[in-house]
Amino acid sequence: MDGGSGLNILYIDTLDALCIPRSELRLVSSPFPGMIQGMQAYPLGQIDLPVMFGDRANFRSGVLTFKVVYFLGSYHAILGRPCYAKFMVVPNYTYLKLKMPGPNDVINVSSTFSHAYTCDREHFELATAVINSSELPWLRELSTLAVPDYNKPTSLTVFCPLEETKAVGIDPTDPTKTVQIGTQLPAK
Repeated sequence: MDGGSGLNILYIDTLDALCIPRSELRLVSSPFPGMIQGMQAYPLGQIDLPVMFGDRANFRSGVLTFKVVYFLGSYHAILGRPCYAKFMVVPNYTYLKLKMPGPNDVINVSSTFSHAYTCDREHFELATAVINSSELPWLRELSTLAVPDYNKPTSLTVFCPLEETKAVGIDPTDPTKTVQIGTQLPAK
């Protein structure tokens, strides 16, 4: 469940597990941001699928449009705001529950904290691996450039104090470690 997502997302592995041929996908021309921070994702397409919540005695069903993405995920699908609006879902992230009106009673969909933690951890590891793999060529290119020596003092013209300062020691065992403090600071 992702109340911040404006999309319902289905991973390609889930589509394959459902034995739905990829020829059923409709083309999507635009990418969407936010799957991994700072990066865009390009869906393979979109598909309308029937979805049902509840059990035989109390259920709601409808058709949701999912964007199908071609990368690994620790989930089968992500239900976003379009799902919540269609089914009038109220998410409670604290208790990992979705509640929606049913024909006979409130329908509850829930998970366990251990399952949610496992999924979140897997998702974090996958996202980190993807980001690292996309940043690797950039880091290699960066390593060939001259790296400045940040331990070398910079020119005094880069930053000039607006008032007179004095050096104050910050480490009694090493007199070379000092910080500049303004001499005109109020006592308070």
